[in-house]
Amino acid sequence: MLWLKALHIIAVICWFAGIFYLPRILVYYAASEDPNSRAQLAVMARKLYRFITPIAVMAILLGLALMASNWSYYLSAAWLWGKLVAVAALVIYHIVCGRIVAAVHTGDDHHSHLYFRVFNEVPVLILVIIVFLVVLKPF
Repeated sequence: MLWLKALHIIAVICWFAGIFYLPRILVYYAASEDPNSRAQLAVMARKLYRFITPIAVMAILLGLALMASNWSYYLSAAWLWGKLVAVAALVIYHIVCGRIVAAVHTGDDHHSHLYFRVFNEVPVLILVIIVFLVVLKPF
C-alpha cells in the first residue's frame, strides 16, 4: 500500500506541475503579439496537455487503487468525499484546459492574458482544499 501511496503522490505532483504551467503558457500566448511566438506557445501548450493527461489518469487510477485497498474505511470517510469533489473539479478544469488548448491551436481563442492569470489560480485553490482535507481530515 505504501508503494501505491508513493506513486499516487508522485503522479499528483506531476499533474499539478503541468496544470500550473499550462495556463502560464496561455498567459504568454495571449500577451504575445508576435505570430511566431504565438505559434510556438500553442505547440508548447498542446504538447504539455498531451503529456499531463495520461499522468492525470494515472493519478486517478492510483487513488482508486488506494481506495480499493480499504473500501470500508474510505467509503465512510467524509473527508475523502470532499477530496473526491475537489478532484472532480480538477478534472473539469483539466478538460476546460484541453478545450482552450484546442482553440489556441486553431487560433480560435481570444481570451486576454488577464483572464489566463486569474484562470491560473483555480488549481491552486483546489490543491489547498485537497491538502487540507487529506492532512487534517476535518470531518
